[in-house]
Amino acid sequence: MILAYTLFIIGFVILIKSADWLVDGATSIAKRYAIPELVIGLTIVSFGTSMPELIVNVLASFNGNSELAIGNIFGSNIANILLILGASALIKPLPIQKSIYYTEIPISLLATFMVGFLANANLFGKSAGLAISSIDGLLLLLFFGLFMTYIYVISKDKKEQLFSETESEMEMMPMAKSLLLIVAGLIGLFIGGKWIVDGAIVIAQSFGLSESFIGLTIIAVGTSLPELVTSVTASRKGRADMAIGNVIGSNIFNIFWILGLSATIKPLPFNELNNDDILMLIFSNTVLIFAVINGKKPSISRFEGLVFIVMYFSYLTYLLLRG
Repeated sequence: MILAYTLFIIGFVILIKSADWLVDGATSIAKRYAIPELVIGLTIVSFGTSMPELIVNVLASFNGNSELAIGNIFGSNIANILLILGASALIKPLPIQKSIYYTEIPISLLATFMVGFLANANLFGKSAGLAISSIDGLLLLLFFGLFMTYIYVISKDKKEQLFSETESEMEMMPMAKSLLLIVAGLIGLFIGGKWIVDGAIVIAQSFGLSESFIGLTIIAVGTSLPELVTSVTASRKGRADMAIGNVIGSNIFNIFWILGLSATIKPLPFNELNNDDILMLIFSNTVLIFAVINGKKPSISRFEGLVFIVMYFSYLTYLLLRG
């Protein structure tokens, strides 16, 4: 238990510093090549901050812990929207680009509907019960490929986009240093996230909590810590596009890439109770869209950020009561 608490605390320190390195390295490269920060957030940063979910889910799939794998993804995505965007908006209101609420958020919503349909319809599964089959997983991976193609297209379309005044003040470091910071940041995020999750699991199990509850809460929040720290850091530094792109990109990665890969490795039996979590994720995406379009300019205000956080802790209370 002493080791678990120690790793838990050290993991936080590594996580926070690594997120800082990742944001600095990514924004430096964005300036050097005139790549929009939104694209950086949707690709390099999203992939890096999704590493803990990927590791947890791949290990859970190999070990047959389907509740852990599914709960981790749904719980992480809900935390990404309500907790992370809420916390980021509390620090500084987040202006939203049109492409975010016209394209990226709808894609995230589509991914949620899609996995809910596949899990409940059991179109390609051989078992009598509900499951996300290996073929379902391949279908999710196909959509991930289409999403990455879309990212490539918008990166070319926006290649000539000029940075704003704030972005032009970013430090442009030597390429070697930028890449070193990104690599060190990604490695640190993985190590810090793993230590936090491992410590949290031991602590939670000592209190007799179930695998499903751990997956939806402690592990979901634990594996979302990189997104939380990275987005809050980006928001504090005035990088709203990176903060939002990181969250929405991670949600899409989590379902299409990580859940798709997990199901491809081994079919994931689906508990009907998880439909409540899918509905909560759909609701979270819908609330996000309304928050963005509410007001003169597309943005998430501090008040809306506070509402998001209240909603998230209300959801955690529901999970606790659900058992």
